[in-house]
Amino acid sequence: MKQTIIITLLLFASLINAQDKKETYSFTLEQAIEHALQNNYKAINAARDIESAEQKKWETTASGLPQLNAGLDYINNFNLQKQGVTGNAFGPSAGGDPNAVSTIAFGTKHSMNARATLSQLIFDGSYIVALQASKTYLQFYQNSKQKTDNDIREMVTNYYGNVLLAQENILILEKNKATLEKNLFDTKETYKNGLIEEESVEQLQITLASVNSSLSNVTRLIDVSNKMLKITLGLDIDDELILTEKLDDLTSKNVDLTFGSNSFNVANNIDYKIAENFKEQRRLEYKSQKATALPSMSANFNFGYNSFANSFDFLKQDQPWNNYSNLGVSLNVPIFSSFGRKAKNQQAKIAFEQAETQLTEAEQMLKLQYESAKSEYEYSIEQYATSKSNLNLAERIEKKQQIKFIEGLSTSFEFTEAQRQLYSAQQSYLQSMIDVINKKTALDKITNN
Repeated sequence: MKQTIIITLLLFASLINAQDKKETYSFTLEQAIEHALQNNYKAINAARDIESAEQKKWETTASGLPQLNAGLDYINNFNLQKQGVTGNAFGPSAGGDPNAVSTIAFGTKHSMNARATLSQLIFDGSYIVALQASKTYLQFYQNSKQKTDNDIREMVTNYYGNVLLAQENILILEKNKATLEKNLFDTKETYKNGLIEEESVEQLQITLASVNSSLSNVTRLIDVSNKMLKITLGLDIDDELILTEKLDDLTSKNVDLTFGSNSFNVANNIDYKIAENFKEQRRLEYKSQKATALPSMSANFNFGYNSFANSFDFLKQDQPWNNYSNLGVSLNVPIFSSFGRKAKNQQAKIAFEQAETQLTEAEQMLKLQYESAKSEYEYSIEQYATSKSNLNLAERIEKKQQIKFIEGLSTSFEFTEAQRQLYSAQQSYLQSMIDVINKKTALDKITNN
């Protein structure tokens, strides 16, 4: 009994540990993007939209193929419906009132009919256009999937860069904090010996408090950024995620000084493709509306058996069944609709012309967006180079001011200003790196690279 209890507890504990176990993922940026394209929630549903559109395409195709339907009808006449007969139709030799009305019941108490119908569309102009439209419908969702993928690439890159930015920011702030704490300790000792004023200590305390506050804030933000990235990747927010790339390396990869030599082909942009797809849909709608003026033809072949009885004998082998069959062809020719069809044609034509105008507008707007994104990307590269140079200068200035302050050759105000200038240069440098990454991603999104 004791052994059974121990084994049960061990199994229960192992089950709890298995439930609490979280997955660990390690990604470069490209690996993260590939994982997101397969596991992001929006990407999954976009793929399902394509699958649904493929089924819709087959549904449209099947509507013009042979259709076979079967059925079984059973009627139990509790009281047969009677028909009226005027005069003495059933006994003219017997005389009688010629205006009298007699009644007679036709039929049997039970009847059953087993039938099958084969139908086939022979010609319908709207069906032909519908087949073309179904391809456009599928293409729309394929383009939408590509647009979703492009959005996911941009989101993953931005969130990945934000996490790296926060990590680098923490490292810099921790380094600044350690340096400040040492400077503050040395300054306090110097103040105790009466060699400097208390203001110097207070200035460093203010700066240290500001750095501690920034460090606490960034530490909180990195957790949020991590979770945002996990959601975008399709991971559980409690899973462990390790980013294997460094912000410096990622920035260097995105510095492309030859990008300006590439020409922009607006036809490759996914938004242009979607606008073009929308125009094609409106064109087919116009074409479909015009096709309603054409004749349509269909054929039906019916085959079946029926049986009648005053008692339910349909399951007996000797029960007689009567077969029947017929072939029908239906031709529908539109002649006059009081100009209602013409009005619908004009509406469809106007919608098509609007789509053409929207496509032209989309083309011009995309060219403008490209020029803007290209300019912003080039500016981000310039800012990156400038910020890197300024950081080196700020580090040298701060180092010189630190030596002068320790030796009593400069005031605490001058030293504090040099520190603030350094901290500002550090933040500008970090921001310039993330700007290069994000602007390059935005430019690639427009050019569909």
